[in-house]
Amino acid sequence: MSNSSETTPFRYTPELAGDIEARWQNTWREQGTFNAPNPVGDLAEPGRELPEDKLFVQDMFPYPSGVGLHVGHPLGYIATDVYARYNRMLGRNVLHTLGYDAFGLPAEQYAVQTGTHPRTTTRANIENMERQLGRLGLGHDRRRVIATTDTDFYRWTQWIFLKIYNSWFDPELKKARPISELEEKFAADGVDGTPWSSLSPAEQQAELDAHRLVYRANSTVNWCPGLGTVLANEEVTAEGRSERGNFPVFRKRLSQWMMRITAYADRLIDDLEDLDWPEKVKAMQRNWIGRSRGAEVDFATDLPDGQGIRVFTTRPDTLFGASYMVLAPEHELVDPLVELSAGADYPAGTDPRWTNGEQSPAAAVAAYRRSIAAKSDLERQENKEKTGVFTGAYATNPVNGERVPVFIADYVLTGYGTGAIMAVPAHDTRDHEFATVFGLPVREVVAAPGTEVDVQEEAFTGDGVLVNSANGSGLDLNGRNKAEAVATVIAWLEERGLGEQKIQYKLRDWLFARQRYWGEPFPIVYDSDGVAHALPESMLPVELPEVEDYRPVSFDPDDASSEPHPPLAKAKEWVEVTLDLGDGEKVYRRDTNVMPQWAGSSWYQLRYIDPTNQEKFVDIDNERYWTGPREGMPSGGVDLYVGGVEHAVLHLLYSRFWHKVLFDLGYVSSYEPYHRLYNQGYIQAHAYTDSRGVYVPAAEVEEKDGRFFYNGEEVNREYGKMGKSLKNAVSPDEICDAYGADTLRVYEMSMGPLDTSRPWATKDVVGAQRFLQRAWRLAVDEQTGDAVVSDAALTDEDLRTLHRTVAGVRDDYANLRDNTAVAKLIEYVNYLTRTYAGGASGSAPRAAVEPLVLMLAPVAPHIAEEMWGRLGHGESLAHEDFPTFDEKWLVDDSVELPVQVMGKVRGHITVAVDAPRDAVEAAALAEPNVRAHTDGKNIVKIIVVPGRMVNIVAK
Repeated sequence: MSNSSETTPFRYTPELAGDIEARWQNTWREQGTFNAPNPVGDLAEPGRELPEDKLFVQDMFPYPSGVGLHVGHPLGYIATDVYARYNRMLGRNVLHTLGYDAFGLPAEQYAVQTGTHPRTTTRANIENMERQLGRLGLGHDRRRVIATTDTDFYRWTQWIFLKIYNSWFDPELKKARPISELEEKFAADGVDGTPWSSLSPAEQQAELDAHRLVYRANSTVNWCPGLGTVLANEEVTAEGRSERGNFPVFRKRLSQWMMRITAYADRLIDDLEDLDWPEKVKAMQRNWIGRSRGAEVDFATDLPDGQGIRVFTTRPDTLFGASYMVLAPEHELVDPLVELSAGADYPAGTDPRWTNGEQSPAAAVAAYRRSIAAKSDLERQENKEKTGVFTGAYATNPVNGERVPVFIADYVLTGYGTGAIMAVPAHDTRDHEFATVFGLPVREVVAAPGTEVDVQEEAFTGDGVLVNSANGSGLDLNGRNKAEAVATVIAWLEERGLGEQKIQYKLRDWLFARQRYWGEPFPIVYDSDGVAHALPESMLPVELPEVEDYRPVSFDPDDASSEPHPPLAKAKEWVEVTLDLGDGEKVYRRDTNVMPQWAGSSWYQLRYIDPTNQEKFVDIDNERYWTGPREGMPSGGVDLYVGGVEHAVLHLLYSRFWHKVLFDLGYVSSYEPYHRLYNQGYIQAHAYTDSRGVYVPAAEVEEKDGRFFYNGEEVNREYGKMGKSLKNAVSPDEICDAYGADTLRVYEMSMGPLDTSRPWATKDVVGAQRFLQRAWRLAVDEQTGDAVVSDAALTDEDLRTLHRTVAGVRDDYANLRDNTAVAKLIEYVNYLTRTYAGGASGSAPRAAVEPLVLMLAPVAPHIAEEMWGRLGHGESLAHEDFPTFDEKWLVDDSVELPVQVMGKVRGHITVAVDAPRDAVEAAALAEPNVRAHTDGKNIVKIIVVPGRMVNIVAK
């Protein structure tokens, strides 16, 4: 007996799907179907007039992992492909491609372990990822694919670094300008009354360096000896260990490259108003930048030079309640304040809770600093237990002259504000907790009428009126509200030189260096005096040298006193270089750090626009076409940027900073990189743990009577983000082999709204396959492979169903509601199947099936292309017009109305939408069940609510 594939050779099986998909992917590639022409340059098409209506769609930069993809990874890529394909069919010039954020720590760690060059690992990972993504039929312009590790790409990353390095931020114009213009200004005006010409070259260089947007600074950083590099705060766990590898991380002062992103704090906040981003992401950016309005206030000390402690506070109105001060342990005044005691012990009667068991301030401070050395900023901020020690010194509260003790505590950080706080325990929760532990005074200065808050028991942090807040020097805040009190006290402080109004930010300058091998080298060299020199553009790119050992210089990973010695330091012939930088040949030393992985991802969208340009990182004519300002989008930028919310702060913040500098310098016309941002959800999957809590392979778990077993042992089931660690990953290759890529695409798009997470269930994939099989049979004879459509005219019901489907699908595709678009297509296929397939009506009309194929194309492009070809079309449908609809078919010509008798529904009638009132009443009275409830009764009144109901009042 023959099997079904022999009797129906053109049945849409996984094997046929695979053949169709491979063939169409080759066709698209050979014909450049998805190539998007540029206005100028290598990718321009001379003689072709470009459509003004263009679209730039972008996915967040993926890292090419050696593990490969699981089915959760393509979710966003498929969604953007659906959106791009739909818009191409609307006639738009669509730029859509995908590259690789390929400088990464995993490849370097693998190199350390195996000796394999990171380039080899990275290339292999990219090839595997391209193979997996290629099976999905993504409509990418392959000419525009880039990787940050390409020499031609990081040449321009280095070029942009130099442009930022050779710039300064003009606070008056609030924009970046070339450093040469600042030098001209100094030459004309001098510096603080000193003629520029009287300064030595080194002094002139130091003055310019103090204003550059890129500078070197001794700063406290997260040093991880185990990884041999400095880490960003976000790469350190709350336990003070590295997120990758779980190595101990130590706080250490090192000389590092910094980018002056803080100069752009106001623009980074204010320009968010011009962007179509989720409000949640905007709030995260605002909170990260942390703009606060308040005052800087000086508390006098006994230091011999008269130096006071300056604090920033958003609540200067509560100054009368400040009963102690806290400095960050690293604050520059801690040691001078401790030295005031001249090594003596704490005075007799000092509260023992203040001393941490030590005899002297010097000993207490030293011991406390040692105890927190390994804590990350995050751990210090989130630490529930309040600890600290008394420095032995006092400061004077400027509004009441009170002498208040000065402590150090780990919950105050040097990176925020001034690194010092005035503590008002009655009205700040953390201050109250600290005061409770150390027995410090709690003084109420803000009262809320009608509340019963006891500030001795808990802090009152709400708004109210000021109390206990007056002195004999003209300051009386009592009875005032917060706004009035803040303005009054700031004016009083400024008048006496004790403080000033101030705007403060949480944002810190960007630490821009890593002690690794696999990254972009800095285009900087140092002379024999250690002065930095930027290389000329003609010497770019600075390529990574070959090294035999990718490990940092050997040291104990648990030793906090170790120093960074990057792997590049071993390349002696590369480090020591003879160059002529304009004043003859000299020996210079290259910088042995590399840029962080953030560098390439801060500008990659611009290189997508002009990837082959050898003269510019992007031609501004091309940039203006794809991302320039336009109606409704004054900022310009990528039209749609899709990715996970995990990049809501740093990547987006860094990209915006780089882009704004390039805008200020005239290299781009847009002042924001991404106009519209869409955060996709995640695909989750069941994960299983054994009795030890260890994850077991999900694919090998069996279900029996609602319980789950692995190798005969019962295991626990949970939901988790799909991935290697939970052993619940499903490969897209596996699904493509079993069902076909189009089935995978349809299933992922139909699982739920794109911006929410959804559970994966392989058993449900077959539903998407059956839908495509039904659609296929409407167009293709499974025995012959020929088209089976008829030339019959569409009925009114056909037209109504078709046009409503077109209208709904268009709206869904335009608004990234692919799940409901698929649902509407399924309904339409079911309608055509019921009406025509195998029925007396014969084959479905061509006029009903061809629009289906075109609507299906964005989400299931391979099968749609094949159906289109078998329907007699010789060209790809990728640029065919998407179906349109006629409004008249969206309006019902009849309506069903419930009919009530004395308030109870007794029947339903169907009448024309525009039926006159008397016709509606007649139909209602004629309905058999209504008639049964009204016979013999007097009809008092008939109420007709058009389009809604009929109500009959009868007695």
